[in-house]
Amino acid sequence: MADKGGAYANKASDTDFRKKWDKEEYSERAKQKDVEERERMQENEERLKQGKRPRKGAKKDLPKPTELMKARDTPLELDKNLGKTMVVQNPGGRGPGQPGFYCETCNRTYKDSVGYLDHINSRAHLRALGQTTRIERSTVDQVRARIAMLRERTKEASSAKAFDFDKRLAEIKAKEQALRQEKKDQKKAEKEKARLALMKDLAPEPDDEMTKLMGFGGFGSSKK
Repeated sequence: MADKGGAYANKASDTDFRKKWDKEEYSERAKQKDVEERERMQENEERLKQGKRPRKGAKKDLPKPTELMKARDTPLELDKNLGKTMVVQNPGGRGPGQPGFYCETCNRTYKDSVGYLDHINSRAHLRALGQTTRIERSTVDQVRARIAMLRERTKEASSAKAFDFDKRLAEIKAKEQALRQEKKDQKKAEKEKARLALMKDLAPEPDDEMTKLMGFGGFGSSKK
């Protein structure tokens, strides 16, 4: 009797294509994890006796901060997708392309802007960027330079406002002058209309007897 063949021209009982797991390696990993968890529990008991907060479980190894917290130099653009329709390629999955706000550094997606802002300001996100939660202390020269820059900016803004004010004032004067000219023309037209009506009322009506004697007939048609 011939042996049954599989779909890939091999024996049905042949399972060499399956992934093989090193049981000893994973057993050693499990033992190491149990030891670390036991040590953490013992440490937490000691911390509780000392009145300290217990230490949480092991987290992802983050790089040690090498610089102080810096201000963002690019806008967040939280409203860039407002009112737009997006096609979700992998609903329910993880990574970019999901509805919401995605953090490339931490590979996490947040459904609303509030959660996203809380995340990018959190300690974990700053640690992923290699920054601490401390802010660099400004020197006297930096403060003076900042004040000078703000003064210059205020001066430019005030000059811009003055220019806009003069321009707006000229526009208002032009509109008022046009409105006065329009009212003047309207009054002039009304006076002319009243004058023509008065002349029409004062004009004498023609006498029918006199017109007949002078040989003037009616202006009607002579056809019957």
